[in-house]
Amino acid sequence: GCRMWTLAWLGMASLCLGAAWAVPAKERRKAEKPRADLALYENLDLDNYDLTLDNYGEILDLSNYEELYDYGDLAPKIEVGTLAPRPKDPKTLPNPGATAETPKLQPPTTAGPIHPAPFPVQGPPSCLLCLCIGTSVYCDDADLEHIPRLPPETTYLYARFNRIGAVRAGDFTGLKKLKRIDLSSNSISWADVDAFRLLPSLQELILPQNRLTALPELPHSIVRLDARLNRIPSTGLRPEAFRDLKQLQFLHLSDNQLDFIPAPLPKSLRSLHLQNNNIQTMHEDTFCDSQDHSQIRRALEDIRLDGNPINLSLFPNAYFCLPRLPTGRF
Repeated sequence: GCRMWTLAWLGMASLCLGAAWAVPAKERRKAEKPRADLALYENLDLDNYDLTLDNYGEILDLSNYEELYDYGDLAPKIEVGTLAPRPKDPKTLPNPGATAETPKLQPPTTAGPIHPAPFPVQGPPSCLLCLCIGTSVYCDDADLEHIPRLPPETTYLYARFNRIGAVRAGDFTGLKKLKRIDLSSNSISWADVDAFRLLPSLQELILPQNRLTALPELPHSIVRLDARLNRIPSTGLRPEAFRDLKQLQFLHLSDNQLDFIPAPLPKSLRSLHLQNNNIQTMHEDTFCDSQDHSQIRRALEDIRLDGNPINLSLFPNAYFCLPRLPTGRF
């Protein structure tokens, strides 16, 4: 009997020791897991993760511009109120300077509507409504009715698929680094004459699928103008509107209401798209200097006049300086 009692006592003691040992082991495993996770993050090279599109304009292939850009591979759309986690209500946070006698504040009621999370006061208003990455601002499909105030360092603005009805002279004031403005698929019916003229770095102005009936003045830095699918007649263009734009390479005004080819055209022009207008005639000096038959205009190799009532074969002396004949009806 004494031997049985001893064996039973030893069994109970071993069970207790095993349980006591298991608890620290489990705790050790829990402590080791965060250290292992931390080691994974320490191995990441976060210093080289620079998410910016400042050099976006320099890497574009300007020779393949035909249809609207597809920005579906850019950052996913982030809706208003989800750009940052909702901060805790300051009323529910402890006040380190309060004394024991400070009455306890009641928790906020949940009966009213929940508003989007507030942003820091110093943040620009455009980043409340849009996605700001580096010097680029993405406002696609944000239900905007006008251009928001942009950060002073903005280089690229994408505000497609909104309800913007006009572009005012002060919308881009002071944005000296702005290179591209994309306002495709809005409801813009007019733009102030100085809305874009005073932007010294603007290279690309993208305005297709709006309701424009006139073009505003453009800065001399412009390289690409796309105003397709608007309602612009020839009277909506200033006389010799493009003559002094010495850097203009792409002029796309198809699907408007033009009656003639806007001339004179700058020597820098590479692509002229005027298809689906109402152009019926042209002057012999529209593309070439009729007095200088030695002229060769190598840059202008893409001219689209298809979809117009003009018969290009009626103007055989208008193309002698071009590397290619215009596309259209002969």
